[in-house]
Amino acid sequence: MRQTEILAEVSNDKQTLVAMVEQDDRVVYLYIYPREDLRDRFPRMRGCWVRNLSPAPLQDDSEALDQGLPPMLAAEYCRSVDAEAPLDPADIQILWNESDDGAALWYQGLLLAVIPGWSLYIDHSVSYSAACIQQNPLTFPLGSASTNRQYAQADKTRQFWRDWQHEDHNPWPKIQRNFISCYEQRAGPAVKYYAIDQGSWPPMAISQHEDEENYYFFTLGMSIRPMPQIELLFNDDAENHRRIELAFAVGKEYVDEANAVQMASALSEYAQLPWNTLSWLGEGHTLLSPVAPLGYEGHIISAALGASRGEWALPRCYGDPVNLLWASPIFASELAYAQSRPNGGYELVAMLLENGVRGEFAPRLSVVA
Repeated sequence: MRQTEILAEVSNDKQTLVAMVEQDDRVVYLYIYPREDLRDRFPRMRGCWVRNLSPAPLQDDSEALDQGLPPMLAAEYCRSVDAEAPLDPADIQILWNESDDGAALWYQGLLLAVIPGWSLYIDHSVSYSAACIQQNPLTFPLGSASTNRQYAQADKTRQFWRDWQHEDHNPWPKIQRNFISCYEQRAGPAVKYYAIDQGSWPPMAISQHEDEENYYFFTLGMSIRPMPQIELLFNDDAENHRRIELAFAVGKEYVDEANAVQMASALSEYAQLPWNTLSWLGEGHTLLSPVAPLGYEGHIISAALGASRGEWALPRCYGDPVNLLWASPIFASELAYAQSRPNGGYELVAMLLENGVRGEFAPRLSVVA
């Protein structure tokens, strides 16, 4: 038997996962596996059968499994029972999805296989193959864009990356203008702009604004990418939760501009967090920060804390609504309270609101004894 050959190996944007295509003289597989330091959280490699390179067996390929080899797909599930052609590495393209946790295998312009991002967070592997015609223990049929959401999403992802790679149609200037304009309408003129993407994709920044009472800081660019895990957690309601931007505000009577900028620098780390850790941010989540105001441990993020300023209708991004979450400093006792119970973050937000805490930071006492 010919030795297994790695045809392609591509890391995702944040280098947290690697997608790999392997073939021997029997079979081709697409795999996703995590970076070494994430293997405690994601111990199982995700695999997708792509095609048989030898005639399909009549029964499940238990012999290969017993030998620790990737199994061929049984004939009843295959588009072709005959041996299909091996893949040429020169014609392979692996595209990571926008949330950076799933991948699609394209070959000579055709979609061959998809491992959706949400499959990373469940206890069994889920994948879709164009050469499969019937559900089976190894994979699901990929079908077409009109019959399978995974196919349609992979097609959209390919167009997404084409747009960002086309210099004449770079989406960023328009996104940038729309968000800054929205922030200016509610928080005063933009006075400074800080790039926080370190020159890598996607472009991200913090826009600083001010009025007579407060300094305001808003991220822009986070919402270009949907956050990981959202599709699994929210299912049909995912579009209302997967894109966010962050905000921080502090009263001018308490700090000067330099101190305000230092406090707001926490947003630059938080803005990368979902994709650096394959996690997500939402209402009531708590975060540690070394640049929280003196005496505070970190922040709680919440749209409800900013509701006193009215609804913030941010521009939609790729058809989805974008949620603005305000980062409000919290004490160690409040952080411990929020993390000690299932809905602790929501409860803490309610307690903060009851005690008059709003989106704009002002010195206060802890609401937790």
